[in-house]
Amino acid sequence: MGRAVVTGMLSLPDQAKGPFPAVVILHGSSGVNPGEWMWAQRMNALGFASFVVDSFSGRQIVQTESDQTQLSMAADIADAFSALRLLATHPAIDSKRIAVMGFSRGGIAALYSSLEPFRKAVIQDGLRFAAHIAFYPSCGIHYVSNRLDGSPVLLLLGGKDDYTPAASCMAYADELKAKGAQLAVKVFPGAYHGFDRFASPHLVAQATSARLCHGWYDLDSGRFAMVNDSRVLFGSAAQLEARHCLSKGVTIGGDPDGREQSPALVASFLQSVFAGGR
Repeated sequence: MGRAVVTGMLSLPDQAKGPFPAVVILHGSSGVNPGEWMWAQRMNALGFASFVVDSFSGRQIVQTESDQTQLSMAADIADAFSALRLLATHPAIDSKRIAVMGFSRGGIAALYSSLEPFRKAVIQDGLRFAAHIAFYPSCGIHYVSNRLDGSPVLLLLGGKDDYTPAASCMAYADELKAKGAQLAVKVFPGAYHGFDRFASPHLVAQATSARLCHGWYDLDSGRFAMVNDSRVLFGSAAQLEARHCLSKGVTIGGDPDGREQSPALVASFLQSVFAGGR
C-alpha cells in the first residue's frame, strides 16, 4: 500500500489551562465508532486532551474484521507514533505527557508501541509515549524485542474473550515483566471482546481470529516463527501456519463489570503517570 493521509480529531478540555496531557486513541477493526468518542470525552473530563486517530478512511478501508490483511498491524503502530510526533508540536500539549490507548486492533498498536524498534523506526529523537493502555489486544502472534521504551503499560482483558483470548496476553505480559517492563493486567472474568461498550454480547460470524495461533516476530533478529504441535516453524512454513491457524466467528459485546470499572482503572493509571511526568 502506498502513502496515505491519516487523520485524527483533537479535543481539548473545556475548563483547564494547558499545556495538557494528551491521550492518542486508536480504534479497532470496525473503524472509529461511538466507543472511541466516549473514551475521548472521558479523557477530556479528566483534564486531558484526546486525539482519535482514523487509520482506515484515508486508506479507503471500511473494516478489517473479515480480512485483517487489508492493513498491516505495523501500519497502525506507525500511525500511533505519527500522532505522537504531531501532538508533540502542538503548543497546548505537553509533549512529555502523551499516552496511547487502543482497542482490539488499536490495542495491538498501543501495546507493541512499547517496543523500541517500532519507536525508532518513526521517531529519531527521544520523544516517546508516557504510557500504553491496551484493551483486549491480540497476543497469539506477537512482536518481541529486548529493547523496551520504559513506559508503564496497562492491559485490560476479557476472561471469556474468544476473539483475542486473555491467556496469550497474560503470558506475553509475563515476558515483558521479565524484561523489566512496568506492567499491570486487569482481567474481567465474565467479559467478552469489547467489554467496555454498550452493545449486548453477540456473534460476529465473519470476523477472523488468530485465537488458535501461536508465534512471534522477533524485531531484534528479523525472524518470524510459528508453533505447531510444539514444533517451532520458520520461513515459508511459518507463513503457511500463520494462514492456516486462523478461524472465524467471535463474540463481541459489553460486560457490566468491565464497562463500569475500566474507566476508573484507566483514570487512576493515567493520573499517576501524568503526575509523575510534570
